[in-house]
Amino acid sequence: MMIAAIIVFSIVYILIASEKINRVAAALAGAGVILAIGVVGPDDAFFSKDTGIDWNVIFLLFGMMVIVGVLRQTGVFEYVAIWAAKRAKGRPFRVMTLLCLITAVASAGLDNVTTVLLIAPVTLLVCEKIGVRPVPFLIAEALASNIGGTATLVGDPPNLIVASRSGLGFNDFLVNLGPIVVVMLIVFVGLSRFLFRKDFTADPDQVAEVMELDEREAIQDRALLVRSLIVLALVLAAFTLHSFIHLEPSVVALLGAGVLIAVSGLRPQSYLVDIEWETLLFFAGLFMLVGSLVKTGVIDHVAAWLVSITGDSVPVAMMTLLWGSAVLSAIVDNIPFVATMSPVVDQLVNGGGPFAGQNGLWWALLLGADLGGNATAIGASANVVVAGISKRSGHPISFWEFTRYGSVVAVVTLAIATPYLLLRY
Repeated sequence: MMIAAIIVFSIVYILIASEKINRVAAALAGAGVILAIGVVGPDDAFFSKDTGIDWNVIFLLFGMMVIVGVLRQTGVFEYVAIWAAKRAKGRPFRVMTLLCLITAVASAGLDNVTTVLLIAPVTLLVCEKIGVRPVPFLIAEALASNIGGTATLVGDPPNLIVASRSGLGFNDFLVNLGPIVVVMLIVFVGLSRFLFRKDFTADPDQVAEVMELDEREAIQDRALLVRSLIVLALVLAAFTLHSFIHLEPSVVALLGAGVLIAVSGLRPQSYLVDIEWETLLFFAGLFMLVGSLVKTGVIDHVAAWLVSITGDSVPVAMMTLLWGSAVLSAIVDNIPFVATMSPVVDQLVNGGGPFAGQNGLWWALLLGADLGGNATAIGASANVVVAGISKRSGHPISFWEFTRYGSVVAVVTLAIATPYLLLRY
């Protein structure tokens, strides 16, 4: 069964990368095959926390998509788009820098998927108004969200997994990961100027028109905007207070969506049109495929191999975790990988022996998993969501276009993390 799981996953991955068929069709077909041949059963695929669909992620996305759909009716995205374009004087690189910094900071306070769901519609509108192609801007924001989300306990799902297993708190994450993330963001902004240099030519006439616009006139329903912002603020506050109120982000998102629907008075077709059904289905298929690798022991074998080659050397262990996690997180979703590796690292750090008390191993695992996810279009949840939104708007992002930029950013940020880990820990 292990061989079958590897073969099916590899074929699906090749199909997605080659873009010969629709990625949703490839993921769902692959999931159907592993169910049909018995690699996993219905209980494993639909109900298991370890090997099944992560319904928390699915319903978090669904709830936030509904909230975004209602917000869109108020004109607030047009308001922010005009404001951002005017503050950046209509210059594309300044626009990208501003949006990426907003995305990174927001991703540290929220989770990165929620952030890109809110920022992507604004980006599409800004790019339309100044006459530039939105794809590079969306890719840059996905990359910035993964970097920014690395800094805090709530910024990325793998961070929550490690916090639960290790007992490390919010301040531990901020103190240990925050400083290096700031450095990475500065480098990323400079790198973006080089990577996306061919896409920084705006239409002068459109820029002149934008500079004359009054963003306040974009608001279409002020009463609904006020209600929506109150609900959104409560949802975001609940995300931040997750460790105190003990409500899963998915539950919070669904409650927020339900309340907002109730107070908005909108017809369902007005906000359901913004649901990225293809993205949700793609996630479902991908979760089942990765779950088959977890159930058959593929990821356990990889984790054991990573540990076996470290010997008793702390620097070797950190570098193996950093770069090994990065490579694997570029191929499979980093959530199941970190869930599998957390007990292994916990045993190393708290089980006595040469690695006892070496918390640097936790930071190496997270930096590798979070930053490595930038390397490919399916390496992180934020990447998948951005690709779905972009395709829906008529600007599809190819697997290789994302990877061409993302792999460079991943390698550069990991190279920055390497001396940081070695010198500090």
